[in-house]
Amino acid sequence: MATLPYPVAGPDEVDRIVAAWGRERPDLDVAPIGVFSRVSRLARLLDLARRTSFGVSGLDTWEFDVLSALRRSGSPYRLSPGVLVTQTLVTSGTMTNRIDRLTERGLVRRLPTPGDRRGILVELTVAGLEAVDRAMAALLDTERGLLGTLPEPDRDRLAALLGALLVRVEGHPSQAAAGPDAY
Repeated sequence: MATLPYPVAGPDEVDRIVAAWGRERPDLDVAPIGVFSRVSRLARLLDLARRTSFGVSGLDTWEFDVLSALRRSGSPYRLSPGVLVTQTLVTSGTMTNRIDRLTERGLVRRLPTPGDRRGILVELTVAGLEAVDRAMAALLDTERGLLGTLPEPDRDRLAALLGALLVRVEGHPSQAAAGPDAY
């Protein structure tokens, strides 16, 4: 493990897991556990922190995912269900259910696609826009706190390394066979 230019609290749970597997199965290279177990544990902890942040706006994580995809699209904040499926990594059936529920809450509305009688667009309502903007501000406050005292150059390097890993994993043949829910 590389030496960091600042103090850390000491070994984490993943260090203990890696050491135990190394002891029990010295014939295996258990180094990938050091990366992927940390990513997995961080994802679970981040999910819990995000749920708390989104609660400020009364949103569930899945609601934020859909609303933020619409918000990022820019004014007039409209996307097709197919684009939403791609951006949120869910199936079309799941997206239909999510759009129904968000419509019932008054956070989105369905509009006909111009020139296509069968197509629809999903659009943020004013209430949806306000909710996603509040949730985003709360999320950024939470995530800044989670990054704590990690120096900015290390944050940038970590983001770049995780991005490089994500590109490789997303392009791995196991992901192509897994389908849109494999995240």
